Amino acid sequence: MPNSKQHQPYLLQQVLAYLCDGGLDDELDAVLENLAVDVNCDGLFLLRVTQQRRHLVVEAMSQTQGAKLSRKDAERLLTRLANHRRLHSYASLKTPCIVDDLNTIIDDDLAIQSQLDAVQIRSVLLMPISGIDTYILGAYRYDCDEPWHEDKIEALRLASHLVAFKQELIRQRSIVSNNELVCAEHLYRLPMPCAHIDIDNKVVRFNVSAEETLHLQAMQEVLTLVNRRDEALLLDTMQLVRGQVLEQASCELVIKPSPSPAPSRLTFLSLSGEEGPLLMFIEPIEEQLATAPPISLHFDGLTGLPNRSYFEALYTQAKPNRQGRSTFVAFINLDRFQIVNNVSGHKAGDRLLCEVAARLGLLVRKDDVVARLSGDEFGILMPDIDMAIAQQVAQRICHALSEHEFVWNERKHSVSISLGLARCDVPEESISELLRSASAACRIAKEKGRNGWYLYQADDPTLDRLNTDMSASVDIIGALSKDQFELYFQPIEPLMKESEGLHLEILLRMISDDGELIAPGIFLPAAERFNLVSKVDKWVIDHLLRWGAEHLSLWQAMSMISVNLSALSIGDKEFIDWLEMRLLGEPELVGKLCFEITETAAVSQLDHATELINLVKPMGCKLALDDFGSGFSSFAYLKLLDVDFVKIDGQFVQNLCEDKADQAIVNAIVQLGRDMEFEIIAEFVESVAVGRHLKELGVDYGQGYGIAKPSSLNGLTSGNSLAWYQQLS
Repeated sequence: MPNSKQHQPYLLQQVLAYLCDGGLDDELDAVLENLAVDVNCDGLFLLRVTQQRRHLVVEAMSQTQGAKLSRKDAERLLTRLANHRRLHSYASLKTPCIVDDLNTIIDDDLAIQSQLDAVQIRSVLLMPISGIDTYILGAYRYDCDEPWHEDKIEALRLASHLVAFKQELIRQRSIVSNNELVCAEHLYRLPMPCAHIDIDNKVVRFNVSAEETLHLQAMQEVLTLVNRRDEALLLDTMQLVRGQVLEQASCELVIKPSPSPAPSRLTFLSLSGEEGPLLMFIEPIEEQLATAPPISLHFDGLTGLPNRSYFEALYTQAKPNRQGRSTFVAFINLDRFQIVNNVSGHKAGDRLLCEVAARLGLLVRKDDVVARLSGDEFGILMPDIDMAIAQQVAQRICHALSEHEFVWNERKHSVSISLGLARCDVPEESISELLRSASAACRIAKEKGRNGWYLYQADDPTLDRLNTDMSASVDIIGALSKDQFELYFQPIEPLMKESEGLHLEILLRMISDDGELIAPGIFLPAAERFNLVSKVDKWVIDHLLRWGAEHLSLWQAMSMISVNLSALSIGDKEFIDWLEMRLLGEPELVGKLCFEITETAAVSQLDHATELINLVKPMGCKLALDDFGSGFSSFAYLKLLDVDFVKIDGQFVQNLCEDKADQAIVNAIVQLGRDMEFEIIAEFVESVAVGRHLKELGVDYGQGYGIAKPSSLNGLTSGNSLAWYQQLS
């Protein structure tokens, strides 16, 4: 007889062929008969343990010629064996079980022994089959002292695995079939148009609403529902679901048979977990925006894109990258999106967000994921991509959206975006860290003029400065809430004559948590960058006026108290309104105030500077133009600004004694002041020699370390001038 191992491939091919073509009850007896011959046993049986767990059903059985055991008798006998107190229930089997001699363990049940003797069964091999149901593949032999060989057991084990596989396959097909029936039933009941799309993009079935509103027909091409220019977007949206990039995806298109000309949202979901068939839902956008809830907690209700939480989850599920490739994340922010909301309304803003979402889906690779993170911010997850391609994608997105024309109620709005790109350099890097890096790069792109992209690199000095400013902005917010600022002052001394009182400029220091004083050159750039400077200016003015009210006699003894206002503050209507109300509440103090604005702020925001002058001058306040000459194009603007003082930029004062060009510039400014009736203040007076030279040129006041260093305002005890001019004679 040939070696049984040589028969195993043929045997298993038979079993596999049967399992692929039939069910568990189709010609199984014949398969077991062939299997019994190949494993050299006298019979095989397949048992199914029912839900009662102690009731056995013989699904199939094969016996040799002349056996005296019918299927019914076999079922009864096997059931009694399974429930015998000295045999475990078949339902509890986890590994193959061999009983070499049944008579040795059934010695207390003469009836069963009699049956076993009648049918001559002596040895049994039981093979459990895992699955949703419990099956047992069994083999038995008549009187035989030969043990069960390992190759026979292995053949039965492989056969049992194939039976389990077929059992699970049948179960899954049953689930799919039931799901399709349930889906079809629900589909017909839905009040919105929906349809079942097959793998060839044809309509297989549809509900009454789709038939009535869209006039759908069986086997109609789904592409016939949209205009030709929208076909690519529709196909890409369906591919996002078929390719298992997203569980569901949406696009907004005009449906040709629809009675409404407004776009509709087409949402696609996979059907029964299969890659090909899809469910399509069609919703009017206006109605959806007004009444319909989001389809899923994982997706944005407006655009249909994944939301931030799902975007982050998709990052953690991304497959490993191929060698030489990385995962990139893009952070996108719409430029001047608020203008669209303010001018055309929030419905227009919502429509623009939907259009941008649709365009982004067309501009990325099929495996990339576009998400709406919040407001007018989008994210793109680009797995398994090299840097050059990622940069091309970023450039393509910026270029395409800059050419996108958005029209609302016949009003055109320009569209552009700023994009930050960040690469995952280590597998452990979290999506939060990547988004933070991409967001920082996006801010740099905005500061460079918008409508562009920027790549985050850890050693980039521009990003280092941004990170420093971001940290400082957090410190500023904390300092504002905890009053961790302190007012300082620096005297402004007359160079020609004795002053009627102390003229000083108010300065600011921030106090760190450990008590260290932080100079404004460190925290003010961050305050300006992150729109916190108006809050800082409010704090300074408010606390200065409080100090003045508490030290009224000292305040009245001084000649002038100068306070700096930032360019952002003079352009902030809310701040100007607050300033007006605050000054009106302190009539005894305002006459000593002088507000300083920089030349750059005055020139770039001439209208706002004029409004400030018109506000404070009637109250008795003065106005000074700071850093004058830094632009040196502002002479023409002086006739439009009613200023009381002009402060010469320090770059023209530091080397005044040696530099004839600086002397000529200062002399020209002095002459201009005489003609236009404003007084001149020179900054950066570092020595008596500089002070003398300034006096000779006719400069009225000086300020700098050569006169006095900044001191805490809380330490000021006298309102008298320092009489520094006496050192110049």
